[in-house]
Amino acid sequence: MKKKETIKSPIIFDDVIKNGFKKKSKYFIICTKENLNKTIFGIAVGKKIGNAVTRNKLKRRIKSVIDNIKKTSTKYY
Repeated sequence: MKKKETIKSPIIFDDVIKNGFKKKSKYFIICTKENLNKTIFGIAVGKKIGNAVTRNKLKRRIKSVIDNIKKTSTKYY
């Protein structure tokens, strides 16, 4: 995801987690919310996965998958 598309505010991130559509995995949670004709994604990885480097690597990979889906599809969740 581009820098413009990342969530910078904790208030917006909390709103996406509380009011958005959630998809849970064993390792992470992806929350999505439609906002002004664009979809906002929130990615949360628990501390049980590993250290910060491992968690950030996993989040980068998830963001890469989301980017690939955006390029090939017009509607995504």
